Amino acid sequence: MKPIRLMSGFLTVGFWTLASRVLGFVREIMILSLIGPGPLMDAFVAAFRLPNMFRRFFAEGAFNAAFVPMFSGKLEGDEDAARFGRDALNGLALVTLMLTALAMIFMPALVWATAGGFGPERIDLTVGFGRIVFPYIFFMSLSALFSGVLNATGRFAAAAAAPVLLNVMVIGAMTLAWTTGGAVITWLIWTIPLAGVAQLALTWGAAARAGFALKPGLPRWTPDMSLMVRTAVPAALATGVMQINLVVGQLVASQYDSAVSWLFAADRLYQLPLGVVGIAVGIVLLPDLSRKLKANDMGGARDAYSRASEFAMALTVPSTIALMVIPLPLVSVLFERGATDTDDVAAIAVAVAIYGLGLPAFVLQKVLQPQYFARGDTKRPFYFAVVAMVINAGLAIGLAPVVGWIAPAIATTLAGWVMLGLLYWGLRGMGDAVHVDARYRHRLPRIILSALIMGAVLWVSTVLLEPALGTPGLRYIALLALIILAAFSYFGAAHKLGGVKLSDVKGAVRR
Repeated sequence: MKPIRLMSGFLTVGFWTLASRVLGFVREIMILSLIGPGPLMDAFVAAFRLPNMFRRFFAEGAFNAAFVPMFSGKLEGDEDAARFGRDALNGLALVTLMLTALAMIFMPALVWATAGGFGPERIDLTVGFGRIVFPYIFFMSLSALFSGVLNATGRFAAAAAAPVLLNVMVIGAMTLAWTTGGAVITWLIWTIPLAGVAQLALTWGAAARAGFALKPGLPRWTPDMSLMVRTAVPAALATGVMQINLVVGQLVASQYDSAVSWLFAADRLYQLPLGVVGIAVGIVLLPDLSRKLKANDMGGARDAYSRASEFAMALTVPSTIALMVIPLPLVSVLFERGATDTDDVAAIAVAVAIYGLGLPAFVLQKVLQPQYFARGDTKRPFYFAVVAMVINAGLAIGLAPVVGWIAPAIATTLAGWVMLGLLYWGLRGMGDAVHVDARYRHRLPRIILSALIMGAVLWVSTVLLEPALGTPGLRYIALLALIILAAFSYFGAAHKLGGVKLSDVKGAVRR
């Protein structure tokens, strides 16, 4: 994949991910306004986290690390990629069906293990919600497989657009509930599995149009499946370790009223740049690196890695500065209405600033992990993740008596930087393909300086616009003005200093 096509892939995935995250903001705004921090929202967050946790464990972790490189390699050669894809589909379907059945039976134990600090009322609510939303994992896991097929063939749009359906359907359902006087929480939870069906239909249809109309059948155990499982298990464990971090954080937060809701809202805000940049880079970079390494194109692999790192930092560093400089205006304008009051906003803003400190680490992990996965190395990322998990758990539990509910956010950020350091340390001995080029080394300090200039502009502008930011109606215009000022100051400085060349972006957009 040429650099211009690689950047185009980043932008395609980034655009659809941005659309999904923006709609996700609308979704969270409605949840916070119509339901609000408290027992109902805490129960919903804990219940919805269960299928998402297992989806990342079985589908995204395993298939990003094992299926995509193997499928890409078969496309590069003369092997039967469609047969391999069909076998993987049938195996994944069997595993997720069994998992869903077990979860439905043992849902009370799952809730106790992941949100043990809840009282009886929230426990009962979470169990009920969990049994409704858990089948989402079956549909989303299969959708993740078809997304892997599409990404390996260089067709990123449909796979990246699929998550938009969830937000569109949930927003529509809550709107109908609100206008008709229905129970918003009931409409919300029943829509989630239906959205999973819609997402699977979209990606399955797109894969069929791409020439991979995979049909379900009886699972077969083949040498390829054996190799994929041996590769996938460490990757699934590594992803599972990261999910354990979330569970530990939720366990700590569940001991404090509304803390699960506050951390969830803050997580959604910092996940916007993480999703748009980090996940987009990881999705596009992995199949491209796999193809280049299989073809022994080390120069091309190095260029792809350098451009991915450059793209990631060009958007992540200014996002980090913004989350640290203006968390309160962001949270206030986005979430303060209805059932979410000033105290909730102040708590969420603190968590946003702390998560923002870890954003570069979270994004760069998505850039570095493909270096391992493209080489079939899923064991070392797992070992690194275990170390990060231990640090996260120790900090979250140890700091809670001192700093209270915010301990999980601090632990997540510090553990993220430890994980990044270990991933960099593990690159030793992989050759020149894992070293960034001169262009990236030239541009990175200029990107950082441009972001600091933007931060200063934001700080001054926030002081000047403070009355407007606190005025109903005007606060939306004031926040939009801040965003526009930030964009112009950052990209203007970056272009002038040589950190970002607008011609590169224009070329990728035209492509």
